[in-house]
Amino acid sequence: MLPAELMGLNVNKFRQLNNIIKNKNFIEKLISNVGSIISLQKKKYFNSIIINYDPNSENLFRWYQQLVAESLGKKNKGFMPIVSNMPQDNHSLMQLYLDGFKKNFYTIFFSNEKNMNLINKNLLLPSHHYLNKKNINSILYNQKTATENIFKRKNIPFRSFEINKKDEKTLGELFIFFILETILIGKFLNVNPYDQPSVELIKTETKRLFFQR
Repeated sequence: MLPAELMGLNVNKFRQLNNIIKNKNFIEKLISNVGSIISLQKKKYFNSIIINYDPNSENLFRWYQQLVAESLGKKNKGFMPIVSNMPQDNHSLMQLYLDGFKKNFYTIFFSNEKNMNLINKNLLLPSHHYLNKKNINSILYNQKTATENIFKRKNIPFRSFEINKKDEKTLGELFIFFILETILIGKFLNVNPYDQPSVELIKTETKRLFFQR
């Protein structure tokens, strides 16, 4: 809540827990997602890859990466959370995602925010004139949809989040969803999702080395 306040967000709109836990649809989606992830874990899927089509949400998924790694990475358990930013990774990592080893599951994220900067065909090669007067967001959306279609065709496990309005209410819901999901998975894995004991070992060892000098 403190970072939200410092960023100038309306914290009353950001605080969504009391509203969400009364929302039957939200709870059903939460339980369904947790069940699917646990099922994949039993099948030895250990890499949780975020395919992010919204450049402005990169920090959100850096937070998600920390949440999952610190909360679940204990007792030789957990998932490797990887943030893959599109469209750049479409030309570097997507080949591996589609045809490489099959121990990954994916979260595809897209924010449907309006971008009115249209592409001028004078800046395009003739072969790409079909992009004339298209905006970047529409191109990303088509690429996101194409990725989903190919994943379905190849039976690659994924889920999709499509955000229509990225405001305090929506961000609050996303934070709560991922936090509750991680807590429930931690309970199933029989790990404490609230501590980071091995990180503390490094802090203690670092301090010890300073005192040695």
